[in-house]
Amino acid sequence: MLNKIPKYWICQIAGWGTSLAVSTFFYLTLSVRKVDHFLLLITISVLLGIIVTHLMRMVIREYNVLNKTLQTQIISFVILTLLFAVVYACADVAIENVFNLRDMGGPKISLSNEIARTAINNFFLLFIWNLIYFTYHYVERNRRHEVDTLKLQSVVKELELKTIKSHINPHFIFNALNSIRALVDENPTRARTAITELSNILRSSMQAEKLETVPLERELNIVKDYLALEKMRFEERLTIEMEIDEDTLGQPVPPMMLQTLVENAIKHGISKKISGGTIKVISDFVNDHHELVVQNSGQLNSSINEDGFGVKSTQYRLNLLYQGKATFEIKNINSDMVESRITMPVAAIVNIN
Repeated sequence: MLNKIPKYWICQIAGWGTSLAVSTFFYLTLSVRKVDHFLLLITISVLLGIIVTHLMRMVIREYNVLNKTLQTQIISFVILTLLFAVVYACADVAIENVFNLRDMGGPKISLSNEIARTAINNFFLLFIWNLIYFTYHYVERNRRHEVDTLKLQSVVKELELKTIKSHINPHFIFNALNSIRALVDENPTRARTAITELSNILRSSMQAEKLETVPLERELNIVKDYLALEKMRFEERLTIEMEIDEDTLGQPVPPMMLQTLVENAIKHGISKKISGGTIKVISDFVNDHHELVVQNSGQLNSSINEDGFGVKSTQYRLNLLYQGKATFEIKNINSDMVESRITMPVAAIVNIN
């Protein structure tokens, strides 16, 4: 039954019920002067307290006070407490006068003084109510933020794990090792170089989750090592082109992102064509943005566009790092060429001599 009652109303009833019980207890045990209609007066006061604080809550929610700056919240806190303390006092005194419930045994005071005295008493009561209300929401908002942060970290770690696994493609490793084995006797120098290239790729894959960004030049070195190994497998079937603006080499990029796009281009484009094709990597500044482009021979498969992990991870990482300021698209640019394009904000590069 209690599960169906909102937590707010449970707290309201419990809080004001406690106030009623405490006031009654002290009146019955410690008061030396009897007050006419005490139980009725304290009941009216509590009911008014519930109504006034609920109205105050409606104002707080209507003007979205809890989402404003801390300074604005504090100012609103004080103003609302003063304002509704006066409202509370006016309503309380008005009811007492209309129904002749004022304590006739007490000292005679004017109506304005009675409202002022009641407002001061109510101010402290509403101050405590507001303090509890604002503190609860402040703590709850921080708790939700921490939970959301933990969820995000969990998602990121899961993504990083999948990304690492996707980079260390068993088929690629097996193909590279077979190519290296074939070179051991006929071209030992090239075999040693290939082993170094493979080692560089594996090392970068294992370190990818430790860095948010790396200089483009470092990422390009990994891409070149990867393409060099694939060139051993495809030989004349693979043509590699690079159009890199040297001014972009210092730009930060997400680690292994470009390598993932190139790997997808090989896997879904070049390897599907008997005659092979071309891989073209472009890096340039366009309209105050840094553009990375990978073009490959082939045609885009719709299932790859929607469900491919490389595509999803690229979109997710860009959103996470650049908060919607970076874009990614993959499309057919003609009947035999696919283009993957990443557009990122240009970062200021500081050279320290």
